[in-house]
Amino acid sequence: METNKDKLFDLYETMLTIRAFEEKVDELISTGQITGTTHLGIGQEGVMAGAIKALGPEDYMSITHRDHGCSIAKGADLNRMMAELFGKEAGFCKGRGGSLHIVDMSTNNLGANGIVGGGVPIGVGAALSIKMQRMDRVVLNTVGDGAMNEGSVHEAMNLAAVWQLPIVFVCENNQYGMSTPLFDAFKIRDLSVRASAYGFPGIRIDGNDVLKVYETVGAEVEKARNGGGPSLVVCETYRWKGHSKSDPRKYRTKEEEEEWRRKCPIASFERYLSDRGLLGDKKAEETKRKVKDKIENAVRYARECPYPGLDTIAQHVYAD
Repeated sequence: METNKDKLFDLYETMLTIRAFEEKVDELISTGQITGTTHLGIGQEGVMAGAIKALGPEDYMSITHRDHGCSIAKGADLNRMMAELFGKEAGFCKGRGGSLHIVDMSTNNLGANGIVGGGVPIGVGAALSIKMQRMDRVVLNTVGDGAMNEGSVHEAMNLAAVWQLPIVFVCENNQYGMSTPLFDAFKIRDLSVRASAYGFPGIRIDGNDVLKVYETVGAEVEKARNGGGPSLVVCETYRWKGHSKSDPRKYRTKEEEEEWRRKCPIASFERYLSDRGLLGDKKAEETKRKVKDKIENAVRYARECPYPGLDTIAQHVYAD
């Protein structure tokens, strides 16, 4: 995979954008300026940026309900994303989907899914379509550790193997399925061994190492593109926040949270770039300021957009 200076900075800025977007959303929901709930991926930026940036613009992705980061990495318009969270007509789903259901066909984002594991059969279906049409495309399917025991996930992964489909499964293992720790839900500790049961490769990596994610997933994407079939990449990471905004996180300790915060993927990548003379304090501050301005502009845009009119209440419910 190409890892020149421009690509390194692209990964860096993408992670900063994901973090800044989600911190702003956290603030807006906490203060009642956005209603409803959300599922934040703060702390998981290394997986989201690294995996999605390994795709080409024509490739597809089908993602989990923790969807902001992957959508941003695939190129989603920040204004429209923020408008969707505000319930505005200009949002990707015209304000009807909210945080859990970002869909953006302009970037081949097949959409997030509020059903645990629900996006995997969709991704496999898209991969089957690609193979039948002989298209030069690949699907990347994200799945959480909590979905790895779902029947639909097993069935879909098995079919992907049987039909040798061009799909890469990326497990964002953030150690908890809602409040259930990994060791209470699995006898195994390395989820990548599951792939052997389906007959395709499984790889386990540090999900907080964005460059490792980018290079590993990129290699699997190209293999799938060239007829090598599916694979599973398990990325070990951690969500700093709760499962959702209503989660008080009483099931884990402050010590555990602090340990993972010290493994921050952004701070780690900043050190990597700095050690190689590629990032100084001035460049880092300029990039962060640029990202902050983009997020503030998105909030301003969303506030100014109109809500859907009452005359549209029955639209997008039934087919014509």
